[in-house]
Amino acid sequence: MSDHIRADLHTFLDRARWFGGKGRGFEVSHVRRLLITDPVPEGPRIAVDLATVTYEDGTSEQYQVPLSLYDVPQEQLGHATVGVWDDPDCAGGTVFAYDAVHDRAAMARVLAAFVPGSAPGDDTEGLVFVRLAGHDLDLTAPASLFTGEQSNSSVLFGEDAVLKLFRKVTPGSNPDIATHRVLTEVGSTHVAELYGWVEFREEAEPPEGPLQLGMLQQFLRTATDGWDLALTSVRNLFAEADLHADEVGGDFAAEAARLGIALADIHAELRDAFGTGTVPGDEVSAGMLARLEAALEVVPELAPHATPLRAALRAVADVAEIEVQRVHGDLHLGQTLRTTLAWKVVDFEGEPAKPLAERLRPDSRWRDVAGMLRSFDYAAHALLASSTDDDPDVLAQLGRRAWEWAARNQEAFLAAYVGADAEAGAEVRDLTAAEHTLLTAYVLDKAVYECAYEARNRPLWLPIPLGAVERMT
Repeated sequence: MSDHIRADLHTFLDRARWFGGKGRGFEVSHVRRLLITDPVPEGPRIAVDLATVTYEDGTSEQYQVPLSLYDVPQEQLGHATVGVWDDPDCAGGTVFAYDAVHDRAAMARVLAAFVPGSAPGDDTEGLVFVRLAGHDLDLTAPASLFTGEQSNSSVLFGEDAVLKLFRKVTPGSNPDIATHRVLTEVGSTHVAELYGWVEFREEAEPPEGPLQLGMLQQFLRTATDGWDLALTSVRNLFAEADLHADEVGGDFAAEAARLGIALADIHAELRDAFGTGTVPGDEVSAGMLARLEAALEVVPELAPHATPLRAALRAVADVAEIEVQRVHGDLHLGQTLRTTLAWKVVDFEGEPAKPLAERLRPDSRWRDVAGMLRSFDYAAHALLASSTDDDPDVLAQLGRRAWEWAARNQEAFLAAYVGADAEAGAEVRDLTAAEHTLLTAYVLDKAVYECAYEARNRPLWLPIPLGAVERMT
């Protein structure tokens, strides 16, 4: 691939919202182009550039850039320009390249590639479009780009389906695809059904497996974001100065309990499908302690809490063996959707910044529980942090109400999660001593991570996780 193309891809990646290497010196060291379709009358060629990014420290990553290639410029796609390159295959000797997720014509051809025979001129060069049985795709549904994502790109097709394209790609089984496939096949009611996926298979397959580039799944037409619902509930409480959380019309506790049951169901389904294992408690403890020491270097405000934090994380070593399984890995209210029928959980990729091998590694189910407990605390205190009132008495009252809202919903969620596998009519059990030790440590581990994240990215929000650490220690 020419130096000119690599330079244009460098510029494009550097300004892309989903590019994970911002702030790091890098070069586009290699580009491999895969052609999805030949040109059709009044339509583009569609290709995928697999761009290898090499950083100054010698590490590298691979990113996917789907392209619409035209013989003439497309004014309506000017904002999505990737480059203008010499190309002897084009009528004028020049090709105009655009980010294909912004191009309705291109994405319609990609959707059609999931239906054999529907896309004329297919020449996928190792790209395989895998389709699961059970749903007839609407190939007439108009494509539109969803703009709210940070690390991937999703295209909606009317009210029928959504295609999520992974921007950073690694050879091997993508946990989002693998988990959705299993949960779809067992008939889980707590995820959007998987319709298919696209992957790149080479003749000399790497030992990790094919490169999975995207997944096609059910569009949840009636869904509302769980984070937005929670914020509305907190806002209702703040507006009712003389009422407690359980007295406000927007009380969220029943929804928190339903969410706890949904997570318990998902964990049970994942245990059945992927099995379980164990890891030594001292190994888990060591990892948590290492993350704490790293965070102390970034967040000096954590220092007064270091001793009790270390004690809580060391206690994990007293649990000889910790059961692990396939989990979500990055669960919070923003990864949930409420439909008219049930809670749905989305984005089973794990933390995108972690290597794929680490995201595929089994973990304790208490990590997911801890993530949701922290998310309730965030919802309450994020709204508090955005308050424009400067009266200390008002802020103190809102602080107490935020704590009350978070505690009520944490309790409802946890009780429902723990009790979801109890026999009908059985009383909700208490956590065992080992479960309490693990959950406490996982919640603190998550809060410590949040402190480091906020210190680097949103210093004004640092008091949210720091306050949680202070309360717990």
